[in-house]
Amino acid sequence: MKIVIADDHELFLNGLKMALETFDSELNILQATDYIELLEVVKNNSDLEMILTDLAMPGKSWADAISTIHETLPEVPIVILSAVSDKEIVLKAIEMGVSGFIPKTSSNKIIIGALTLVKAGGVYLPPELVTQVYSADETTPELKMILTEEKNVNDFEDVPLTPRQKDVLRLIGKGQSNKEIARELSWGSPKVR
Repeated sequence: MKIVIADDHELFLNGLKMALETFDSELNILQATDYIELLEVVKNNSDLEMILTDLAMPGKSWADAISTIHETLPEVPIVILSAVSDKEIVLKAIEMGVSGFIPKTSSNKIIIGALTLVKAGGVYLPPELVTQVYSADETTPELKMILTEEKNVNDFEDVPLTPRQKDVLRLIGKGQSNKEIARELSWGSPKVR
């Protein structure tokens, strides 16, 4: 599996690289330290299978970088690893098609479990953010619909989520845990060493 990890803090980048060795023993990891480097890696590696990036890095705004990555590699899941957990930013990232939002304070086990879920086609949000997002009155109608509706989830074609991501968000909206979602969608339990 070929992935890129991007963070402007070398210590975190090196720690993440070590943690990812338990995710896939055959992992080919490319690195970037800002959005300019990340976009260059994305442009030159059409065979990437996942992109892990910090939110606040120099070189470009995160929203512009995510849009450019989606234009370049629309099928590759993007996972944000960030110290930022602002509800509006999380909502915007998910609405832009990001497949995961993992706090940097998460344990290696949680990070690996989240990446396993994303690799299987799911969306990962930490439980405390799901509670904030789901209970927010100002949640966009599209995201509220994805989180709450069962029958017409695919009616919003302008929401850039795959049908599988919409299934995961619908189950998150019902309050199901990652384990329950994996079981319901027949993914089995992630193997974490």
